Amino acid sequence: QVQLVESGGGLVQAGGSLRLSCAASGSTFSNSGMGMGWFRQAPGKEREFVACIRLTGRNTFYGDSVKDRFTISSDNAKRTVFLQMNNLKPEDTAVYYCAADPRAVRCTWAASIYDYWGQGTQVTVSS
Repeated sequence: QVQLVESGGGLVQAGGSLRLSCAASGSTFSNSGMGMGWFRQAPGKEREFVACIRLTGRNTFYGDSVKDRFTISSDNAKRTVFLQMNNLKPEDTAVYYCAADPRAVRCTWAASIYDYWGQGTQVTVSS
């Protein structure tokens, strides 16, 4: 089993920044082959892919709406993945979820691939 706990959400004005963290734990968690993703879901909307990273090899991939504004990174020793969000916009308001895929060849945007999910952290961007 893998447990994921997100933190770092909050209220910020448009143009501001936030840094989300996702701490992973569990007896079956291994950096090897692990893909980690961030997704978000706004009220009344479908879940949207934000970014992903494969913990070994460090390949990354971003959704078009956040490219050049958000950066995903990881501290493998601490089993933590980060999402640095800059130049936030009101349309970035959503619950942000961390997810883990333990068999990743490359990280993926496909939510159905991820086996484990965190509880989410709220990000609210005011205009």
